[in-house]
Amino acid sequence: MWGRVVQAKGPRQVAIQCGIAVPDTRFANLPPRYNAAPGQELWAIRQNHDTGQRSLDLLTWGLVPHWAKQKPKPQPINAKAETVHTLPMFRDAYARRRCLMPLDLFFEWKAIKGARAKQPYAIGMEDGSGFGLACIWENWKDPSTGEWIRTFAVITTDANELVADIHDRMPVILRTADYDRWLGVEPDPRDLLCPLPAELMTMWPISTRVNSPKNDDADLLTPVPANSSASPEGGPNSA
Repeated sequence: MWGRVVQAKGPRQVAIQCGIAVPDTRFANLPPRYNAAPGQELWAIRQNHDTGQRSLDLLTWGLVPHWAKQKPKPQPINAKAETVHTLPMFRDAYARRRCLMPLDLFFEWKAIKGARAKQPYAIGMEDGSGFGLACIWENWKDPSTGEWIRTFAVITTDANELVADIHDRMPVILRTADYDRWLGVEPDPRDLLCPLPAELMTMWPISTRVNSPKNDDADLLTPVPANSSASPEGGPNSA
């Protein structure tokens, strides 16, 4: 399953787009991310259920339940739409702590017959706009340090006709009109957890340089001929 995303828009741009009032000082010296990976901090939009106020916060990708005595290994980066409401790992966060991850693009890899490496693709909106993924978050206290750590996981669903050409799953992309419901107090908005229509999206092959999270630059998004970039650089979890 996928595990890389692009958050290239500045946090201030995201805040303005989503109507979030936050001080500029929180965003000093934060570079754009063109190849963000699990275990790293990413921007997420949360809503306080008591006040209705929204905030843009940095959360670590890889969920740790609030009740866990230690970090799970591995920490789940995804939760399936079909079971997020029932599995003990996710159900409390799903009912009480939902959030949005604002993105520009995400990446997925396609197995190519005869090639040593999978072909990576960049996937996003046909009109080039940003979008929000349905996520759940947790606040966990590390018993060894006393530090509070905020983590999240992305909810996935069946792939639409576009993404199905390279993978059978995709992240849940929410329509802007559904943000209020997702961030609100409704305990089970499961009807939102469906594939976005394929005609709203686009994808293109990119270089296998994206396989290493050490490569984090805008050139990663340059289109290449399909399978021309397949090389012995490994898969999406290469160091």
